[in-house]
Amino acid sequence: ALATCRACGGRGVEALAETMPVDVAPGIEDGAELRLAGCGHGGRLGGPPGHLFAHVHVLPHPLFRRDGDDLHMVLPVAVHEAALGARIEVPTFDGPVRMTVPPGTQSGERLRLRERGAPSLRRGGRGDLIAEVQLVLPPRLDEQSKELLREFGRRNAEDVRKAIWDTQVTSEGERGG
Repeated sequence: ALATCRACGGRGVEALAETMPVDVAPGIEDGAELRLAGCGHGGRLGGPPGHLFAHVHVLPHPLFRRDGDDLHMVLPVAVHEAALGARIEVPTFDGPVRMTVPPGTQSGERLRLRERGAPSLRRGGRGDLIAEVQLVLPPRLDEQSKELLREFGRRNAEDVRKAIWDTQVTSEGERGG
């Protein structure tokens, strides 16, 4: 009687779990496929092994979000820094870099550091680091700070919500005006 091989179940190949080092290029994107030549299954009838294809999954970073070669981050900025302008340090993969926050910067504005993003596999060089400003107010104010802000409000009394009242909204939610 003919017996089948226990290791391969008569298929002629045996699955082995193996760990191997793989060179991954800086800047590789999530979902990319790497071809590892000659690292796949053995060929039929003793032929050379085929290729192994590895699918890359890039783990999310706690600070940066990738968009192509650009990196995006939320940049906390104090109100006085945004109003008056400031030179602040911003983290990058190359270490801290000084960035200028222009006077009058608004929450949601995007500031760009050229060539501080992810390495570009397609064009060489690097993408940009785009920092979206998020204004941060102090959680507590002392009485002197409150009085300074009241004085600031009196000196800068323009209606910051004027534009939303200049546009009429109909009962159907359409804009008129």
